[in-house]
Amino acid sequence: PVSISMPDLPNVGSLMPGGDEEPEPEGSATPLSGITQAVAADSAEGTGTADAGESLRARIMAQAEQQQAQVETKAAAEAAAAAEKKAAEAAAKAEKEAEEKAAAAKKKAEEEAAKKAEAERLAKLAKQFTLPTSSYTISSTFNQAGSLWASGHHTGLDFAAPTGTLLKAVHSGTITSAGWDGSYGYKTVLTLDDGTELWYAHQSSINVSVGQKVTTGDVIGRVGATGNVTGAHLHLEVHTDGGTGIDPMAWLQSKGLTP
Repeated sequence: PVSISMPDLPNVGSLMPGGDEEPEPEGSATPLSGITQAVAADSAEGTGTADAGESLRARIMAQAEQQQAQVETKAAAEAAAAAEKKAAEAAAKAEKEAEEKAAAAKKKAEEEAAKKAEAERLAKLAKQFTLPTSSYTISSTFNQAGSLWASGHHTGLDFAAPTGTLLKAVHSGTITSAGWDGSYGYKTVLTLDDGTELWYAHQSSINVSVGQKVTTGDVIGRVGATGNVTGAHLHLEVHTDGGTGIDPMAWLQSKGLTP
């Protein structure tokens, strides 16, 4: 026959109040208080995990927002710096243009003032100087090349005019030569106070003598065709104090005269 063993039952005394407490038999279930605590712990653990995830998400979002803000701040700073640089360059360019404009205006004003001063100087000189003759035509200029001249080029300025046309002292000075001079024909030399010599060549007649003082406009002779010529004219040469021949046209213009 099968034998069935029954579990040990607690005695009656253990069930009654005031009875001696017996140790719980092995294999008994966990007390209710422990289960409650475990459930609470599990619940707390689940809540903690959710809070931790939310906190991590919040930190990530905050970090992303911070990085975005930093990027935007940097971009704004770079844009501001670029705008400031552009404004500074524009200001520098405008200042430079203003300075250049002012310098150009100043230069123009100085040039105009110098031009005016030179015109006034020449006008004043023109009252002290005069052209050597009148009713003329310029027929040959200084340094003009040609076989008509022994040196191969012209050494003066030719005023073609009818024979007998008056020749005048261009400026005040002293007659230092007057007479015949070979290919120059009848020639008069008027020496100015600064040593400049004016040669009047090919005259038909001479009206002054050596050592004579003359003033601007005084008649010193007449146009002719003496010496080596092809027609009546005044051959005028201008020599510096050192004897060098220079362009009579330029010299006359420097005195405010226009041949």
